[in-house]
Amino acid sequence: MPKKEKYRILGVDPGSNVLGYAILDVNGQQTKAVVFDVISMARFSDHHEKLRHIFEELVKVIAKYKPDQMAVEAPFYGKNVQSMLKLGRAQGVAIAAGITRDLTIAEYSPKKIKQSVTGNGNASKEQVAAMLKHTLAISLEDSKLDATDALATALCHYYQSKKLPGAGNSYSGWDAFLKDNPDRVR
Repeated sequence: MPKKEKYRILGVDPGSNVLGYAILDVNGQQTKAVVFDVISMARFSDHHEKLRHIFEELVKVIAKYKPDQMAVEAPFYGKNVQSMLKLGRAQGVAIAAGITRDLTIAEYSPKKIKQSVTGNGNASKEQVAAMLKHTLAISLEDSKLDATDALATALCHYYQSKKLPGAGNSYSGWDAFLKDNPDRVR
């Protein structure tokens, strides 16, 4: 099936207290950040109310920006199992919001997102934000890191979706990489 030249990606960085979201427009080889912001659940003490708020707010974001696809950062195992479970629930509710609006959904590990955006799977949130600023030529003043993480998730999805089935990720050098990825350099 041929790929669409113009489409819109909703990136989501799930959280049970703060959820980041971003809209990335794709037009051929060009990408543009439309919006990146957060949904805060600070005013809710009940976890189920937080989940309801995530669902309702993401449905509003989807209705307003009309994305075609959704990319979600997958939870990773940390030291606190309870935090992991809450994060997984937030991710599930976010995915449910996308599914109910017929979006195609992709999930990426934090390491994959960092690798795709910065070239380093162990990059810090600040390094990811700096690369986004450079790659997308955007201002990140007053931006929350959850919002930039969501934008990184959307950009990761764009990079991953450009890969054709059977195409390798191996390059003979920078010249070959740049030839295949002209949009990654500004």
